[in-house]
Amino acid sequence: MMALCIQLDMECSAICYAAAQLMSLGSDKAQQLCKICADLCDECANECSKHQTEHCKKCAEACRECAKQCRQMVTATV
Repeated sequence: MMALCIQLDMECSAICYAAAQLMSLGSDKAQQLCKICADLCDECANECSKHQTEHCKKCAEACRECAKQCRQMVTATV
């Protein structure tokens, strides 16, 4: 029942870490990865919102905020 939720949590965590690493390195690819990160965070938030556990509620909130911040990074560097 929660297999997709868990999969997306792990993918989201990995892409967020990678985006943070590229930004800290000043990579010219960070903007592209932040766009992908925002999209994946949205997908994860949507899936977590389907579940009523406290963990999923907190995860959905965090993913929405991360997506918002990633989009700001993309528009700030354009």
